Amino acid sequence: MTENPPHTEAKDVPKLPAVVSALTWQLETSHQSKGVTVDREMMAAFASAAAPNSLRALKQDSEAFDLWCRRKYYRTFPASSQQVAEWLRERASEGAAPASLGRYKASIGKVHRLLGLDDPTKHELVRLAIAAHRRQVGSQQKQARPLRFRGPVKDPLADTPRGIHVRAILDACDDTPTGLRNRALLSVAYDTGLRASELVAVEVADIIEALDPDARLLRIGRSKGDQEGEGATAFLSPRSVRALFAWLNAADIKNGAVFRRVIVRRYAARPKRAAVNLNAVSGRATWDMRRFAARDAVAARTENHIGELPLHPGSLTPIYRLMIESALKIGAFGDLDKEQAASLISGFSSHSTRVGLNQDLFAVGETLAGIMDALRWKTPKMPLAYNRNLAAEAGAAGRLLSRLE
Repeated sequence: MTENPPHTEAKDVPKLPAVVSALTWQLETSHQSKGVTVDREMMAAFASAAAPNSLRALKQDSEAFDLWCRRKYYRTFPASSQQVAEWLRERASEGAAPASLGRYKASIGKVHRLLGLDDPTKHELVRLAIAAHRRQVGSQQKQARPLRFRGPVKDPLADTPRGIHVRAILDACDDTPTGLRNRALLSVAYDTGLRASELVAVEVADIIEALDPDARLLRIGRSKGDQEGEGATAFLSPRSVRALFAWLNAADIKNGAVFRRVIVRRYAARPKRAAVNLNAVSGRATWDMRRFAARDAVAARTENHIGELPLHPGSLTPIYRLMIESALKIGAFGDLDKEQAASLISGFSSHSTRVGLNQDLFAVGETLAGIMDALRWKTPKMPLAYNRNLAAEAGAAGRLLSRLE
């Protein structure tokens, strides 16, 4: 594309969010689609009903499809079912997962419906393109490595911790502002099983009183599983409450976002310097007299500045991995050597605490209904997938075979 998205819109056109405005412009200028009319009122209605992540995904997928059509000299909109199937097969050959193909299919279908066009993704040819790839590579999605409270143990309440686990990481956090924030962040993430986008959205006003005076409740607003904003409540343990208030007090945060960026500035020490006799440096440039003046010694120091805005969801995975690396350096995981533990770090992500809490709840005997309620699942698919390995060990065959000699 050679044009730039317009910065202003006519007064009689509904004001669109930036992402949807860019998507609208992209649709209006997409390859060989000049005859397609974009209903901006429809786009505005869609923007108000859809989640921000859904809007971004739709924009990214439609741009990718439009670029592919340009390279193939195909008309972008309306597209044929054969065209969409060919694009999906090509994305599959490039390594896209079946779940990603499903998203691409949904995005292209959604764009066609928003444009008032027939949906080519409903054709059996498109469904078969995804089914063929699923049959070839399997449909199992890559799962984040679980981050459990005591690690991979049978009894999360009593067994000796082993492997990489939450308790050791929390103990390894120091009392600097960054350490206090990270301790509170990880502890709350484990207690609540919040997704990254939900966790960074937590505000001070969301922390409310509980029956236990040492605990708190956390109000959860709109989330991935609650697009209509019905809301939910999660429990915060006394451990998390202590960590939270230690961080909030140190950062002097009284309202707004709880988890914010900590900007650390380090200044090196500067030795004392005596004044220089200017007669001894005659002939040298003396326009900057500061280099000849006396200077007191300055000790090394560190300054911490707390940001105003919440952390970005994408920053949580690097933060967790750095926390694990720091705990590893001080030998927090006693049963793992450093090389063995280092090889595991890349498997952890911001979703690891959600998977870990799922598995710990299952390991202590909670029912599927209880787990779904605690982590606000609408269907049993994902909690069952997260607990698949534990279920095999704790199931009928596991109970029998572990006792046979």
